[in-house]
Amino acid sequence: MTSTEELVANARPTTAYVADAASGDAPGVVLYHAWWGLNDDVRAFADRLAESGFFVVAPDLYRGSSTAEIEEAKRLTRSVDEADADAIALAVIDRLADRRNATGRIGAVGFSFGAHWSMWSAAQRDIVAASVVYYGTTGGPFLAEAEVPVQGHFAADDPFEGPEDVAAFEGALRAAGREVTIHTYPGTGHWFAEPSRDAFRPEAADQAFERTIAFLHANLPTRTSVEGTPR
Repeated sequence: MTSTEELVANARPTTAYVADAASGDAPGVVLYHAWWGLNDDVRAFADRLAESGFFVVAPDLYRGSSTAEIEEAKRLTRSVDEADADAIALAVIDRLADRRNATGRIGAVGFSFGAHWSMWSAAQRDIVAASVVYYGTTGGPFLAEAEVPVQGHFAADDPFEGPEDVAAFEGALRAAGREVTIHTYPGTGHWFAEPSRDAFRPEAADQAFERTIAFLHANLPTRTSVEGTPR
């Protein structure tokens, strides 16, 4: 089941796309969009996660704007009030934590621009138990303030996130004692997991998705495991 719901952050409304696992009680996942905004690629990824057994909420960090053009996407990212985006990122976690049909702790997944919040949120809310990033790195003290495992998916040929950026990101996490697994996909560029982009590579995208759901299932408890019964 899918829906679009209102989400209030900083006393102002935005929207969130919700994809509910058909199985009922399910581990929760927050999905942070790329610099295009909350578009069909994000909704489709949320739907696939839901079909794989998760309760997914994807917030609109832009409060209504979206684009398919690179220059406009750059403008949108520059215009973001980071404190406001932070408030949205946390509001959606708090909303998901209150859902009776979302179980236990939750995962955070971020694409490119959204990768920052998938990492940052784990240092702000103890309920976040795993972070996944797609071709996006970030840095700051918060990398050492969280302890949850991290999985990263990166392109082999990426002008936005080069090997040195990925190495620095991984190195900072390892220096902080974090568990981190980085996957790099040959023959891919930035946006390889987004079907609407020319860079889309289905085989790599599917492999990354399968790794993502395995990682999330391994790190997010179901309600029975929270209550002490083996899954």
